[in-house]
Amino acid sequence: MDNRSEVREFLTSRRAKITPQQAGLPAAGHRRVKGLRREEVAMLAGVSAEYYARMERGNLSGTSEAVLDSLARALQLDESERAHLVDLARTASTTRRPARRRTAQPIRPGLQQLLDAMTDAPAFIRNGRLDVLATNRLGEALYRPLFQDPARPVNMARYQFLNPNADQYMTELDAQRASAAALLRTEAGRDPYNRELSDLIGELSTRSEAFRTLWAAHNVRLHHTGVKRFHHPAVGDLTLAFEALPIPTDPGLTLTALSAEPGTPAHDALRLLATWYATLDKDEPDASSPNSTERYS
Repeated sequence: MDNRSEVREFLTSRRAKITPQQAGLPAAGHRRVKGLRREEVAMLAGVSAEYYARMERGNLSGTSEAVLDSLARALQLDESERAHLVDLARTASTTRRPARRRTAQPIRPGLQQLLDAMTDAPAFIRNGRLDVLATNRLGEALYRPLFQDPARPVNMARYQFLNPNADQYMTELDAQRASAAALLRTEAGRDPYNRELSDLIGELSTRSEAFRTLWAAHNVRLHHTGVKRFHHPAVGDLTLAFEALPIPTDPGLTLTALSAEPGTPAHDALRLLATWYATLDKDEPDASSPNSTERYS
């Protein structure tokens, strides 16, 4: 993706979200722009109007960390937005490299063993592109509708935006889609030369109006904890808390585990889910399984 366009659109969209009142500025007089003016952002960031205009035109090359911090405060960026700004600046200051394809690597046996040891909680490992690379048994049972989708590799964003039955399985699909688009935008800033990521974004942009709308918003996020809601075809409604933990030894990979408080209907549903999945005929290889070698194709 073009770094200058990304910088320009990101800064413009963040500036448009802040009112003068939120920034502690007077709002008197007619305003031709939504949000803050460029010169107001420059004043709040402690830089000249010309320097800020240069940045908003897409040129962050050589911008110091102190200036980025000041700009983040002026635009009232949250943690994920500030990290995205730093990623964009890092890319602007490095020599442009051609987009490259990644050689898929299998999940280390130790990570799969860790997943398998988590018998009471659905768990899976994904990459920044939202491909599901490995799960434990309960995770495979919970996300079975994704694995039954014939598209490979199994990808959460592709399922959410392109599978016509996604709204029957994910009861808060709009929120799930918004999260997926923001995570992909964050990853695109972190790893702008990833050809597989660019291909996925291109596919979703071409085939999904909902994705195009969310992508144009330039929202980013860090996805660490929260709640996911499902309507599973085998056990019905589940409301599960999740924790998403980056794996330091495998940069770019995240382990997500979901849980329910004991004694709740969701906890009972998880136990029923485990029993249901154990009864399925597993004699034949299941191509939908995340542990199939097809996930690396």
